[in-house]
Amino acid sequence: MSLRWRPAPALPASALLHAGAALYAAARPGNWPWALGAVVVNHAVLTAGGLLPRSRLLGPNWVGLPPRAAARGEIAITVDDGPDPEVTPRLLDLFDTLDVRASFFCVGAKLQAQAVLAREICRRGHSVENHSQHHPWYFSLLGPARMEREIREAQDGIAQVTGVSPRFFRAPAGLRNPFLDYLLAKLDLTLASWTRRGFDTLNGDTARVHRMLARNLAAGDILLLHDGRAAHTPAGVPVILEVLPLLMSDVRRANLSPVTLPQSTA
Repeated sequence: MSLRWRPAPALPASALLHAGAALYAAARPGNWPWALGAVVVNHAVLTAGGLLPRSRLLGPNWVGLPPRAAARGEIAITVDDGPDPEVTPRLLDLFDTLDVRASFFCVGAKLQAQAVLAREICRRGHSVENHSQHHPWYFSLLGPARMEREIREAQDGIAQVTGVSPRFFRAPAGLRNPFLDYLLAKLDLTLASWTRRGFDTLNGDTARVHRMLARNLAAGDILLLHDGRAAHTPAGVPVILEVLPLLMSDVRRANLSPVTLPQSTA
């Protein structure tokens, strides 16, 4: 294991609560409903921690860039669910025009099917990160063995195609469970979520997506957009392609600098 795993305080606390509830129910059998109720509440809290993408209850989670990066005026543009053979090439050209480098959280199976495109992402100076092998919507319901397989297959496949091992992982839809933190430490990966998102897989309204991403824009922000499953404007344009120039104008006016997630750790 490359990263030393230290369980989040909520996990040993949960184990102690379970043990205490069992002892209490054994000592006072008539009060077992109270012990069961405490366990149910505990599970509800842990579940909520996994359902909230920006929560740190279950372990470390990047919801912003490191303080040193924020002090340098840096932000990160992250792009999920690709690569997409139609959207991603146009996005790469746009990033070149805007002089922006981003972090692409790629689905392993899609990346392996688009190997040339994946290598082009890296060649143009962007980072490729791990977004699981198949992006299962039930990712947070997986047991540790299958969850590890989803992450490891993507990690190995991305490294084989691009020659670079991802340093960051983003859970599908941001949903996770208590197994994930240990597995990421085992695989030398850091969980990265976001500061804000534009819901650009559901919303093709350019102005609305732009407002959601640019609201209170500040150093240290991690912004989430999508090339995979991108919503389209009424004119049929992937909304990310219309939002980015507007967003970059805001970034420049605020004297902020877009960087990849690995660059932010320098």
